[in-house]
Amino acid sequence: MAQLRFSALKDVLDRVPVNPNRPSADISTMFASDVFDLPKMEKYLPREAYNAVGRAMFEGTTISRQIADQVATGLKAWAIERGVTHYTHWFHPLTDSTAEKHDAFIEHGEHGRLLESFSGNLLVQQEPDASSFPSGGIRNTFEARGYTAWDVSSPAFIIGSTLCIPTVFVSYTGEALDYKTPLLKALSALDRAAVDVCHYFDKDVKKVIATLGVEQEYFLIDEALFYARPDMVLADRTLMGHQSAKDQQLADHYFGSIPERVMCFMKDFEYEAYRLGIPVKTRHNEVAPNQFECAPLYEEANLAVDHNQLLMDVMKRVARRHKFRVLFHEKPFAGINGSGKHCNWSLATDTGVNLLSPGKNPKSNLQFLTFLVNVLKTVNDHNELLRASVINETNSYRLGGHEAPPAIISVFLGTYLTGMLESIARKVTDRKMSPALKTELKLGIGKIPEILLDNTDRNRTSPFAFTGNRFEFRAVGSSANCSAPMIVLNSALASQLVRFREEVDALIKKGRKKDEAIFAILKNYILETERIRFEGDGYSAEWQEEAVARGLSGQVSVPESLKGYLLTQSKEVLISTGVFSDKELMSRVEVEYEKFVKKVQIEARVLGDLAINHIVPVAVRYMTLLLDNVRGLKEVFGGIEYERLAGTRKELIVNTSDHITMIKKLVNEMIEERKKANIIDSLFERALAYERNVKPYLSEIRYHIDKLEQTVDNEMWPLPKYRELLFTR
Repeated sequence: MAQLRFSALKDVLDRVPVNPNRPSADISTMFASDVFDLPKMEKYLPREAYNAVGRAMFEGTTISRQIADQVATGLKAWAIERGVTHYTHWFHPLTDSTAEKHDAFIEHGEHGRLLESFSGNLLVQQEPDASSFPSGGIRNTFEARGYTAWDVSSPAFIIGSTLCIPTVFVSYTGEALDYKTPLLKALSALDRAAVDVCHYFDKDVKKVIATLGVEQEYFLIDEALFYARPDMVLADRTLMGHQSAKDQQLADHYFGSIPERVMCFMKDFEYEAYRLGIPVKTRHNEVAPNQFECAPLYEEANLAVDHNQLLMDVMKRVARRHKFRVLFHEKPFAGINGSGKHCNWSLATDTGVNLLSPGKNPKSNLQFLTFLVNVLKTVNDHNELLRASVINETNSYRLGGHEAPPAIISVFLGTYLTGMLESIARKVTDRKMSPALKTELKLGIGKIPEILLDNTDRNRTSPFAFTGNRFEFRAVGSSANCSAPMIVLNSALASQLVRFREEVDALIKKGRKKDEAIFAILKNYILETERIRFEGDGYSAEWQEEAVARGLSGQVSVPESLKGYLLTQSKEVLISTGVFSDKELMSRVEVEYEKFVKKVQIEARVLGDLAINHIVPVAVRYMTLLLDNVRGLKEVFGGIEYERLAGTRKELIVNTSDHITMIKKLVNEMIEERKKANIIDSLFERALAYERNVKPYLSEIRYHIDKLEQTVDNEMWPLPKYRELLFTR
């Protein structure tokens, strides 16, 4: 193992930067060249089919089988012209990755010939095996049938020689087995509810869409070093490893010059992303060594989720060409920054208005405040549900660390907006407002700067921060499918906007003027949401105490946090909006419990294997060398001089032996706790057992291994160390 470690390191140091063999091209020219978007549809589809697809994309209308046949014919013609031989329905199962099954464009013809064929039936629906995907009990192993169905709103694209068609994935009995199906339902519910509220201010609004821009953080590790670390290969993170003497404490990597080899990788994956219509805009070094970030322009939320999942896949494939491995795990290295997936979320109308951006007059600013305060009310009322949407085994290592927001879900608004909300709450009364007060309020909100982007400082310790014209949901983990928090956020806001409309209309029926009714309800919401508004340091111990006093939970237990999905108010929101059935919601939670158990189980198995088969033998061999050295000292010196010389060596032998003994003892205990947990029938109770009785052993065993790493001969140590993993590029 020692030879493998150092040959791997030498291999890295001997490398030259890999220059991407890509032709230079104007981004606007190659953008979406591998996507069957509207311009290509206009060229390849009959006018009837083109118009039908456009209406389906923007108005949600259905497509007939006749139109589907026309679309399939045009789509096949475009794809085959580009060298495509296969097609696949591309979907998002509950595995946090994507899935695909490739079929060739062939059917039997006459006289044993094969013909290229692709019908509307094959475009619209397919039947992949659903038995092996997580279902939370919806499907039994022997019940294999599932269906994928075409998502018209997300354009088809080409990867290599395969045409990929974004689809939903449902069971034979109709329950959703994916992330996309409930996301589309949540976005549809939000559209209806938000349009109704917009009509208080603008009757011309016919559609509201949620927009999303996903900042993606990641680590890059040379593949030779990656493969020399079985824990990274199997568990996506380092389960052992002492901190490097130098890591991120000088902040010299952050926004620093991008290493040449890394830049080649970035240019290469950006090239492929542009061809797939992914509008990647930003790239930079992140805080930790070998950590980086990319970020696209915002898009419609469903498309943005598809693009983020596709981008991660592209990055993994391109990294292999550059002899890198991409780590999306939230905390691959202890003691330094983890990675997040910051979801920049906003709302836009078909009239071109960003509902979370101040306007140019009191009317548009009242609309802005209405949606802003309703978002606050949503976060306040569904605090635990929002936390449940981002918590999982991998993100639990990151949340609450000093590089990520705490598990306490609070909102940062900035001093300007906070002051304005407090002013409204003070001035608005339960009685009818006087003309002077109405004028004062309207003048006050009319002064909101049109652009608030730079009007207030940013708060990176807030999990849900307003950043000028959007909210940045920073608590989402880097490996997650961001559908989960988007499903929850958009569903909860849809439910809240329906309630807001009902409350305002009730006051109007009692004789209050529309603006008075809106102000009165907003005042109540502003007062109710004081507990979740926090402008200070989310990392501080003082905030942890204050949050508890405010009634906010900082629950860090993954199984306990996931129960947030099953609270009465959570079920009312997710089921009443039609996003989930009761059966589907329960199955989602079961899937998350199961994923948590399996991930801890894998980490425990990997660590136990490495500890017993890699670390302990090396430590014993090192201890044997020390014993030989002590015996040699006794033979040469003897007496008092021997005692003087051998003292520190004996102490080192004892310490090494103690660590070896503890490692073996703890590994055996961990195995026994796994056995006990595995026979528990209830998934929730099993998840709790893994969290409380198995997971703690990971850090305890690691402690002793890391101590040995500091004392065992460097050339004998079998695994690449942090200084090599993080500073070899």
